[in-house]
Amino acid sequence: MTEGERELLIPENQYLTSGVHIGTQQKSANMMDFIFKVRHDGLYVLDIKKTDERIEKAASVLSKYKPEEILIVSARQYGQKPIRKMGEHAGVNVIPGRFIPGRLTNPRLRSYLEPKIIMVTDPAADGQAMREALNINVPVIALCDANNETKNVDLVIPTNNKGRKALAIIYWLLTREYLARTGRIESSEAFEVPVEDFESTL
Repeated sequence: MTEGERELLIPENQYLTSGVHIGTQQKSANMMDFIFKVRHDGLYVLDIKKTDERIEKAASVLSKYKPEEILIVSARQYGQKPIRKMGEHAGVNVIPGRFIPGRLTNPRLRSYLEPKIIMVTDPAADGQAMREALNINVPVIALCDANNETKNVDLVIPTNNKGRKALAIIYWLLTREYLARTGRIESSEAFEVPVEDFESTL
């Protein structure tokens, strides 16, 4: 590791085997800065170092909020178990599956929530939650693949946001770092929950 380079939160190999870097065959102009290279089959590969930096940054931002002020959303199937697990371990609010319109904007709904910050698994799939967050002026953290538009996203975490193992490791890391930064565990190493617990079953 050269001087000035930060150590990754987990070994690079762990990111690679979970496919965090595997992007899509389309790219958006917004995501150009996060693309490491284009493979011969036309697939855009994301920069793992930037993913790791943004996970750390997101954990730092989230740690300024109480668990009940945070909402995490995933309409994507493979994101639903990981966010449930983050909810279980970190105590944050989660909406796995369909996002009922009005949950952030209509106080008459029984399931109405007033988060101070939201995180979405995919800005495209979780578009309704994004629009409502914008409407109530709440910052948005989003897991963004190579083809995602990042308009209205306050903090981008570049990652494969469709893969089962990729989503498990991202939410596992965010949970671990959030707990460590809020003093609920002594250090990142003290998080003993295996990443497999966050993985959706096939």
